[in-house]
Amino acid sequence: MKKPISLLTLLFFLSVTACAQHTANMHGNHAASPSPSDAAETQDWAKQRLAKSPRHQEWVKVKNGAREVSSFVVYPESKNKSTAVVVIHEIFGMSDWVQSLTDQLAEAGYIAIAPDLLSGAGPNGGGTSSLDRNQIGQKIRDLPPDQITGDLNAVVDYVSKLPASNGKVVVTGYCWGGSESFRYATNNPNIKAAFVFYGSAPTTGPDGTIDKAALARIKAPVYGFYAGNDARINATLPATIAAMKELGKKFEPVTYEGAGHGFMRAGEAPEPTDTTAADYQKQLDAFRFNRSARDEAWARWKKLLAAI
Repeated sequence: MKKPISLLTLLFFLSVTACAQHTANMHGNHAASPSPSDAAETQDWAKQRLAKSPRHQEWVKVKNGAREVSSFVVYPESKNKSTAVVVIHEIFGMSDWVQSLTDQLAEAGYIAIAPDLLSGAGPNGGGTSSLDRNQIGQKIRDLPPDQITGDLNAVVDYVSKLPASNGKVVVTGYCWGGSESFRYATNNPNIKAAFVFYGSAPTTGPDGTIDKAALARIKAPVYGFYAGNDARINATLPATIAAMKELGKKFEPVTYEGAGHGFMRAGEAPEPTDTTAADYQKQLDAFRFNRSARDEAWARWKKLLAAI
């Protein structure tokens, strides 16, 4: 029988593969991709962290026309009004890690809100939690772009008007959500910044050409966080950098060498401890690179947020 850490590691690598292949589909490769593993199975550590938080957490229903977008909100313990951060989840939907990350942003002093963009996609109008783990990835791939934009617009409007908000809103996203945060920056001129974690810029046409017409609409600075061991996503960066420079848009990507796709989540997971595993040293090295990248990215992110 395999030890628990071996199963955790397997699920993690499957999840990274699914996330990466999904993003490839967004760039013209429409071949069927495997359904993601249930990220929640490997996220007890995130659930436990969230349960220990002293901050006020609540679920709200945000109206987007006839739709209701179930959204997780966490408030900072602050006497002053705060900037808001909209968190766009991975292809795994509203996971424990996404909720924990939202809480960590509140810990850093920001109102954080994470919309479940699968709201209404499940049985009886449910969201991520009502779906089978094998359905989540496909349901996300099937989301209409205009619906995603509408949901995010509604969430941005909602959080900007909260009494505890100072009216400033930024967006961030991870993997699939990273690409969506870049795309959303082309659709909302009022956000103050977009923080793109291992996501790519909008493209057009079957060859995945960078969509300069979309990028031309960006008003906010875009900050990128990329993994050194993520060749497919990183292959899009030269064209993105060139297009943003040509258009006079601010795009500041940073690559964290040695880290893998999904390092913000992987860098929080428990350190591998199964020393009998044949690939234990490889697991340990990957963990250390991801943990280092996660810590460096957090430090950079907090500095950028503080300047808004």
